[in-house]
Amino acid sequence: MNNRITLIKNAKIVNEGTVFNGDILIEGEKIIKIDASISAKSADVNVFDVEGKYVLPGAIDDQVHFREPGLTHKANIETESRAAIAGGITSFIEMPNTNPQTTTIEKLNEKFTIAKATSYANYSFMFGGTNDNLDEILKLDPKQVAALKLFLGSSTGNMLVDNPEVLEKIFSSTKLLIAVHCEDEATIRKNTEIYRERYGDDIPMNLHPIIRSEEACYLSSSKAIELAKKTGARLHVFHLSTGKETKLFSNKIPLKDKKITAEVCIHHLWFSDKDYDEKGTLIKWNPAVKTEKDRDQLLKALLDDRIDVIATDHAPHTLAEKQNVYANAPSGGPLVQHALPALLEMHHQGKISIEKIVEKLCHNPAILFEIEKRGYVKEGYYADLVVVDLNNPWTVNKDNILYKCGWSPFEGTTFKSRISHTFVNGGLAYKNFKFYETKYGKQLTFDR
Repeated sequence: MNNRITLIKNAKIVNEGTVFNGDILIEGEKIIKIDASISAKSADVNVFDVEGKYVLPGAIDDQVHFREPGLTHKANIETESRAAIAGGITSFIEMPNTNPQTTTIEKLNEKFTIAKATSYANYSFMFGGTNDNLDEILKLDPKQVAALKLFLGSSTGNMLVDNPEVLEKIFSSTKLLIAVHCEDEATIRKNTEIYRERYGDDIPMNLHPIIRSEEACYLSSSKAIELAKKTGARLHVFHLSTGKETKLFSNKIPLKDKKITAEVCIHHLWFSDKDYDEKGTLIKWNPAVKTEKDRDQLLKALLDDRIDVIATDHAPHTLAEKQNVYANAPSGGPLVQHALPALLEMHHQGKISIEKIVEKLCHNPAILFEIEKRGYVKEGYYADLVVVDLNNPWTVNKDNILYKCGWSPFEGTTFKSRISHTFVNGGLAYKNFKFYETKYGKQLTFDR
């Protein structure tokens, strides 16, 4: 039993659309009291005076690829969860396109075993749907599994589900939330062939959003939404990348009542096709980073609640892999350490309020996935807390990048804000680039 008592003093607490001054008392894993002023009752209390810094709920990242098992030359659960807590992400939901793929209950349980032993952050996993594993899908326990992931366009790991009858059966029969990667495969293949004939494997990087085009995204997203409406399925569309797609989503009802929801990732809010000349394949993602207009429309949809959550789609590859010519360079990049600092930079730029960041990064993933007692600074909730210094600039460089792959698309960027402390389940897990040996991460549970 964990009897540790911690008191966070002089915090600017950000929660449920408000910012207020207060103290937070933690006993064991949970917050037991929030008040304007709380005194330590004994010498055994660990007191942290944060001197007016902001305290946010720990971020919940609903889409990461930590590459374990099978692809651990790129990353693993231990290294990437460590980078995540340094970035203020205290819970993650990991994707099924590992090796072997997470498409059987046996393989799912193996991942839980690895995470229990090695994760610094709280964890859950998505189960992968295929053209032939419906029987396994129907055996899943909704209290243990975050969601079902379907790739409607091929991406890293090639788990494409392209049989219309199978798709309809899955949508009709599962009670789980269905999370989808939406890009139309036929459109992408047709576009790829056009440019491969002209350039061979060395296709210019700025053609990536022409190949994995607006049309490919919109066609696939609209089909998935149509199928969800037909079957009554609970659908969550991952990583919107086009302004056109945002028109498919509604802000007319509260998130808890929505049957169809959407996510945007930090790279689609930060980069645009104007960055390809400088960054090249380092910012090759699926779906592709598109135009400045798309980026602006994604932010607008995020702010007006057509888009519900922000995630990272953290998907590391080695630098050598990424530096291949276009056709051989894999899509994806590492982001968990830098997503919150980047969003706070957008806050400094006047693009988004800190309250809205917390809503989209902390509260809404908890609502959307029905995660128990996380995502808020509230009495009775797990003490997953992030202390943020809004005015302490630092520059991303090789010496402070924590990903196993050792690089970042943000390298050379100076952020005004930094994460000073991260608490996971009441334990101090990280402080100013220093980690603590105890791994406090626990399996996420769901109130379903």
